Amino acid sequence: MSQPANRAAHPAGGSERGFSLIETLVSLTLLLVVSAGMMEAMLQFSRTQSTVFNRSAMHNGVRSATELLQQEVGQAGHVTLPGPGPVTLQNAVAAGANCVAVSSTTGMLVGEHVDVGTGVLMETVTIEQITTGNVFATFLNAHPAAAPVAVRGGFASGVVPLSPGFLNGSTGYLLKLYGDINDDGQMVYIEYKCDIDAGILYRNVIQNAVVTGTTPTKAAPGPTQILLDNLTDPDSGRVPCFTYQQKSVGAITFVTNVAISLTTQTQFRDRVTRQFQKETKSLLNVAPRNVFDAWLLASMGAFTRIQPMPPSIRSLLPTP
Repeated sequence: MSQPANRAAHPAGGSERGFSLIETLVSLTLLLVVSAGMMEAMLQFSRTQSTVFNRSAMHNGVRSATELLQQEVGQAGHVTLPGPGPVTLQNAVAAGANCVAVSSTTGMLVGEHVDVGTGVLMETVTIEQITTGNVFATFLNAHPAAAPVAVRGGFASGVVPLSPGFLNGSTGYLLKLYGDINDDGQMVYIEYKCDIDAGILYRNVIQNAVVTGTTPTKAAPGPTQILLDNLTDPDSGRVPCFTYQQKSVGAITFVTNVAISLTTQTQFRDRVTRQFQKETKSLLNVAPRNVFDAWLLASMGAFTRIQPMPPSIRSLLPTP
């Protein structure tokens, strides 16, 4: 029997039959369902990542600010003689009221208590006057040339006490402190200002704030001083950024503890809740250890270890 003419064009077992319309529709429906599930998962992942990024940026900012605050408040009140190098007497000095040359008067203050000499001859004298390269004080003992001069104790007002009890002092939204904050021999003055209405925490630093015969200047808060730009009130209402624990010995007031509370919000609204997320970071027991030690010394009657506020610091206290 003869074969069809087009038999060679179709191999054995071959077929031109494809998917039916129903099969195609079912396949497309399944594909759309799977694709929709994958897209929803990706969108959910994107929303979660946005939330995490917002919270991480907010958390990192407030954590860095509170860590810096903790370090600088803890170091406040630290007293030092900037030098350069160890300070010594340039000449021998006899007992009594005398003027003597020293290797450096940088950072020395009228009214400051300094230790002179070594061993059994070491004594604490109060500087009564400072001229170029010379100090005037009353000595109980004679001291040879090259006798060391050192300063000990701390500034009672290293964390400036509260206003209005202390003129132009600290407030719940303005923290003022000074001392050898970085332990590098340089006296600095620092202000932290919480402007809740503007949502900004400012940090204003004046370097070399204690230089004899000079009056440092303090600029008004500006963009270069911004430490945080997302401050806000906590949900419980307005709360001061700084609260203080004060103790007094006679007429001297010491800030022995500072509590810090900063509430920040995310830069963008959450994509799910459409609200700004908030976080409050609180440090309830930040002790300025040098001021605390000065308070302990004053409580024991060791007032020659309590250093007075430098005039240059006092001139920086008023708000410009």
